[in-house]
Amino acid sequence: MRSSLKVELPLRSLFAAPTIAQLAPLIQQLQQQDLELAAPSIFRRAENADLPLSYSQQRLWFLDQFEPNSSFYNIPIGLRLVGTLEVAALEQSLIEIIHRHEALRTNFITVDGQATQIIQTETNWTVAVVDLQHLPLTEIEIAAQQLVQEQAIQPFDLESEALIRATLVILSPTEQCLLVCMHHVVSDGWSISVFVQELQALYNAYYQGQPSPLLPLPIQYADFALWQRQWLQGEVLNSQLSYWKEQLANAPTFLPLPTDRPRPAVQTFNGAYLEFALSGELTQRLIQLSQQQGVTLFMTLLAAYDTLLYRYTGQTDILVGTPIANRDRTEIEGLIGFFVNTLVMRTNLAENPSFNELLPRIREMALSAYAHQDLPFEMLVEALQPERDLSHTPLFQVMFVLQNAPMSEIELTGLTVNSLPIESSTAKFDLTLIMENTVTGLVGWWEYNTDLFDSSTIERVTSHFVTLLEGIVSNPSEQISQLPLLTQIEQQQLVEWNYTQSNYPQDKSIHQLFEEQVELTPDDIAVVYENQHLTYRELNSRANQLAHYLKSLGVKANVLVGICVERSLEMVVGLLGILKAGGAYVPLNPEYPQERLTFMLEDTQLSVVLTQEKLVNKLGDRLWRDFADRKASIICLDSNWEIVNQQTQQNPTTSVKADNLAYVMYTSGSTGQPKGVSIIHRSVVRLVKDTNYVSISAGDVIAQASNYAFDAATFEIWGALLNGARLVGVRKDLALSPTDFAAFMRSQSISVLFLTTALFNQIAQEVPSAFNSLRHLLFGGEAVDPKWVKEVLNNGAPQRLLHVYGPTENTTFTSWYLVQDVPEGATTIPIGQPISNTQIYLLDSQLQPVGVGVPGELYIGGDGLARDYLNRSELTQDKFIPNPFSGSRGAGEQGSRGEKRLYKTGDLARYLPDGNIE
Repeated sequence: MRSSLKVELPLRSLFAAPTIAQLAPLIQQLQQQDLELAAPSIFRRAENADLPLSYSQQRLWFLDQFEPNSSFYNIPIGLRLVGTLEVAALEQSLIEIIHRHEALRTNFITVDGQATQIIQTETNWTVAVVDLQHLPLTEIEIAAQQLVQEQAIQPFDLESEALIRATLVILSPTEQCLLVCMHHVVSDGWSISVFVQELQALYNAYYQGQPSPLLPLPIQYADFALWQRQWLQGEVLNSQLSYWKEQLANAPTFLPLPTDRPRPAVQTFNGAYLEFALSGELTQRLIQLSQQQGVTLFMTLLAAYDTLLYRYTGQTDILVGTPIANRDRTEIEGLIGFFVNTLVMRTNLAENPSFNELLPRIREMALSAYAHQDLPFEMLVEALQPERDLSHTPLFQVMFVLQNAPMSEIELTGLTVNSLPIESSTAKFDLTLIMENTVTGLVGWWEYNTDLFDSSTIERVTSHFVTLLEGIVSNPSEQISQLPLLTQIEQQQLVEWNYTQSNYPQDKSIHQLFEEQVELTPDDIAVVYENQHLTYRELNSRANQLAHYLKSLGVKANVLVGICVERSLEMVVGLLGILKAGGAYVPLNPEYPQERLTFMLEDTQLSVVLTQEKLVNKLGDRLWRDFADRKASIICLDSNWEIVNQQTQQNPTTSVKADNLAYVMYTSGSTGQPKGVSIIHRSVVRLVKDTNYVSISAGDVIAQASNYAFDAATFEIWGALLNGARLVGVRKDLALSPTDFAAFMRSQSISVLFLTTALFNQIAQEVPSAFNSLRHLLFGGEAVDPKWVKEVLNNGAPQRLLHVYGPTENTTFTSWYLVQDVPEGATTIPIGQPISNTQIYLLDSQLQPVGVGVPGELYIGGDGLARDYLNRSELTQDKFIPNPFSGSRGAGEQGSRGEKRLYKTGDLARYLPDGNIE
């Protein structure tokens, strides 16, 4: 950040001309609604009066007791002086300033447990001089800059040490640096302006041998502190408190900004600055908009900042702190001291107003806040008693400052004066926006907490803010949710991340592709369960016989057929046979409760169910009686196979297309009633053929570790059978024993495996080396603990470890992430990028794309989308919405059948800078 030659502005300077003429009387009217509460004048205190601290001083004193030797509240100034310096005149000027202002001669001690001010009548204060002329020229600047930073962070002892220090650094006979640092307990931004103005007047007078031109001060800071304590009590205090209590009633006290790292349990204050500038044209248009809407530039910029925060957090009730100089009395304008107060600006952004509609809300709120500016922030916090959380500041975590009265150039006789940059390494809040109107336009600084944010993130925040401002002046009648936020580069980046087109057999059905594979590898083993197996030719022949039989029962395109079997060869024959008949299978897990199975049977109104003899009795007479009452057929694939075996083994002919139903799979119902998700053939083909996340070939062996009623089995079964691989069934009890499962994988030469995150964690914990024989290990389904991923990478990493994500409504997998390492401190593993022919959009509540790092709801588009929820038209309409981006290259130009719709997942996610999603 630039040198601290900035001022905390008084009430009047927070307003941008020419609206001040209209606004000032309104504030005065608000302040004087009760004349009895008008503040009396401030007079000199009586001799030997007790000297309490002001309320703001008391807070800083308390903080110093809590954390002594902290430089957190240092206010440094740095000036480069080029020319012939009169050192005696400079020192005399500084001593005179200290003599004039009692605050600079004040210390703070504890008497009977209470803090009190001690004003030193005599001091031996001097300017420290450091001569660097003996150093090589190449080292002088480095040493000087080190001194600047050291002086800025050197702590003060509030009890025994002068709370202002000055160091003169000699660089050459004609070049010096003046470093001044004060503690905030005796100074503030306005005070710096007073200090510099008096330094200029005194030095120029002393340089010429003239006396001080400054008039005596009418009062001192201690007089103000005593007056404040006496006035701000009783009815006056109650009036101020009543306003703020009402204004902040039920206000949210935490703003969930998207951060790069988890918030520490105890707030840190490590910080940095990032500077930016607005063009003169944009600045002028913002000023013109303010004038047209009858608000100040401060109000317009605050409204824009609130809008930015709303778009980042989704919050419509936002609290922003802002400093106010609190010098609206002539007696204190020329004093050095700690007067600045903090106001809480609470903005209501509900109902998605236009920016023009938001401005009057800001105007009314700000005027009322200014009219009640006398209540010290410290008293407000104490009165409200917000629930304290050590991880963040109370009431608000973001600030906004407009400094639109920049100081004029400093003129010291015989010297050219420039400010020295002093880098700050602290941040009092999560994020502070400081702006100043200069002759070339508005400039700004972000002060941000580096434990929460990276500099690259703040650079994006800057580009978003500038884009937002440009959108505001171009169309202030636009709703705040629709104002542009992302730059053109970012918009194009999101499109490119979604450009996942790949050529795959999108016009072929599942069984058609299987039949093609049979022609290629008829004698290869297709499926293995326990000690039984079928080759591709044998599996095809059996499935053909079943298909012909099902067709004789009326099964055809889009007809639902239930299948309730254990993991077995019959299961695969059943699934394939249903598809070959033209039907769509409905998995009925025999381990489901009868209540759930009954619901599924009633919801689907199945006319045919495939099962096994032993399950007919196990599932209960009532279930099958209810089913039989509808005159539906029950076919046992074991005991009834003699009937099926009479059918031809030739491939049946059907009219099934790629957009016909392949299956209806029911969700778990964990969030309500189970829903039947209708999936078409093309969606399954897009999952397993010619995709970007996994390559499966005839040499692979894929484990079916999932129950076939769980959509991961879609990947396992059809990933194997449509690519010529071998499908190996895994008993449930085997999957639950990590040691036995690891041995089984090796014995069967498993090369491709999917595991739920829970099972992955369990095996990684007990047998981390279990996966080192795999080509592809996929895991997902719930939040993952990175420590187990790291354990696998360190002990038994497969060739490719993939973290996958996807709801049933998008056919098993939506995204994938190749895990190659786990960064230190990682709390999650990304879900990565879209798989082929799939799009992912992260949108806010108004369906606007969010930028990198900003949470948004995850929406899915592309060829994997389900057709609908079976018999749930209203729910389908609610969750599968029209795609607002169907004309973009990321969707529309791919020719995707799913381009016209998006699925609303309800999951929150955000983009990482590299395009991966977490």
